[in-house]
Amino acid sequence: MSDHGHDHHEHDHEHEHHHKDTFITKYIFSIDHKMIAKQYLITGIIMGIIGVGMSLLFRMQLAWPEESFGVFKFFLGENYAPGGVMKNDTYLSLVTIHGTIMVFFVLTAGLSGTFSNLLIPLQIGARDMASGFMNMISYWLFFLSSVIMVASLFVESGPASSGWTIYPPLSALPQAIPGSGTGMTLWLVSMAIFIASSLMGSLNYVVTVINLRTKGMSMTRLPLTIWAFFVTAIIGIVSFPVLLSAALLLIMDRSFGTSFFLSDIYIAGEVLHYQGGSPVLFEHLFWFLGHPEVYIVLLPALGITSEIIATNSRKPIFGYRAMIASILAIAFLSTIVWGHHMFISGMNPFLGSVFTFTTLLIAIPSAVKAFNYITTLWKGNLQMNPAMLFSIGLVSTFISGGLTGIILGDSTLDINVHDTYFVVAHFHLVMGISALYGMFAGIYHWFPRMFGRMLNKNLGYVHFWVTAICAYGVFYPMHFIGMAGLPRRYYTNTNFPIFDDLQNVNVLITVFALVGGAFQLVFMYNFFSSIFYGKKAEQNPWKSNTLEWTAPVEHMHGNWPGEIPEVHRWAYDYSKPGHDVDFVPQNVPMKEGEEVLNH
Repeated sequence: MSDHGHDHHEHDHEHEHHHKDTFITKYIFSIDHKMIAKQYLITGIIMGIIGVGMSLLFRMQLAWPEESFGVFKFFLGENYAPGGVMKNDTYLSLVTIHGTIMVFFVLTAGLSGTFSNLLIPLQIGARDMASGFMNMISYWLFFLSSVIMVASLFVESGPASSGWTIYPPLSALPQAIPGSGTGMTLWLVSMAIFIASSLMGSLNYVVTVINLRTKGMSMTRLPLTIWAFFVTAIIGIVSFPVLLSAALLLIMDRSFGTSFFLSDIYIAGEVLHYQGGSPVLFEHLFWFLGHPEVYIVLLPALGITSEIIATNSRKPIFGYRAMIASILAIAFLSTIVWGHHMFISGMNPFLGSVFTFTTLLIAIPSAVKAFNYITTLWKGNLQMNPAMLFSIGLVSTFISGGLTGIILGDSTLDINVHDTYFVVAHFHLVMGISALYGMFAGIYHWFPRMFGRMLNKNLGYVHFWVTAICAYGVFYPMHFIGMAGLPRRYYTNTNFPIFDDLQNVNVLITVFALVGGAFQLVFMYNFFSSIFYGKKAEQNPWKSNTLEWTAPVEHMHGNWPGEIPEVHRWAYDYSKPGHDVDFVPQNVPMKEGEEVLNH
């Protein structure tokens, strides 16, 4: 980018300072990337409360099936829990909306929406996103889709209840189950709007990283966070439109009499007029997004972890270029492994072996990342703050959850545990818990940058340890009940004597879930009270090298008053020989004869 472009930018921002921001332009329809990041974060946290709350309700149903609970009566009402006993349809609805909210509205928004928005302009040295207006629109579309998804809970016939994967025919025939009516239509509308929001955000992130880097910020000097956000946005642009097409075709099947996904179907003895469609086609379209979605959620968390582990180990990240290569390899491979979700759909065994091969290949770049984290930590001067603990927790769950993926990725082994709790345990650890840890780590690390105040460290420690113990307490036992054959999505296991012995395990899991859920209130309290009453943050509390810590703490449009800093080195010059302090920010010029560490 020419200097002329920078001057032009400066001029724009001088001009902007003349008009005073009103409450609405500053906090609601803001085009400032830092404010939009906060909007995403707080919306994501609110959706998280709803999603986790639902999981606690259906865990209670699994532990103590068909018991009457006042809390069911209070939250679900007489319609969904007559006499305080949860109906089986209600259970399916809760599982469906919990999955949808956590995958799309909490993890995608809490990670990509929040941290891509906050960090991309600040870490590459840009005044703002390429298009502030488009950024604002993408947030408000996200907000609208969240509202529609929550509104679907209040539809008389009930919210969508065909699982978060919404396979037809359950999702395609309004008369199939109670949740297939208006609730399902609202689900599809909400997702279509969500996808539009994601695409606008992703295009903005990609253009910003390519075009608006400050002088000296070459691609090989970018922090790994930016590489992760950049590649995540590209995966989103490639795969989200496929889910949009699946949703639109499903809307046509439901409302306009087509049969893309419906073949010969009988309901209660009545022959329906559909023929020629294929429900398996829907699975292909869904999982073509559904698998990359795992990495759309996970890669930003891994990027955040790279940054935090290097900063708090006080040493350069190990294997910078290998980390970039692994991000690119994961991005490519994640788009060609979707069939491993479909080994029991009647797929040709040869095709199954192809998907097995590509799935096992993805273990290689994932292992590269895990080894690089461990070698960065090795012999480092570790600063064990809450952000660092959550990052190390992520490495732990990423490894333990990833190992079970090797079993599920192999078609011959997967057939035995497919659709059991083993699958639930695997993906919750590797994508749910790992991504949540990445989100928490990012919040603890960049809170001072967002709000100018510090979070309470001791509450952070309590939050981490209870969450870590409860997360493993919930998902480790699930592997065992899955291997014993317990199917997922059954609202009670008491109808099958074969599973009677597993009931105690279900109670144990639920107790861990309730304790872990309750302790998220510690985080909530810490987060919301620290925004107003936290200790004032200094400019660079973690002694970090990246550019966002060179900008003033108070919010201003344009990030830096005056000149944008120029970059002279990569982002990981920690504990470099020849310097007085153990960190050298990227905007510090190289000394005479100083060695370029670059990777």
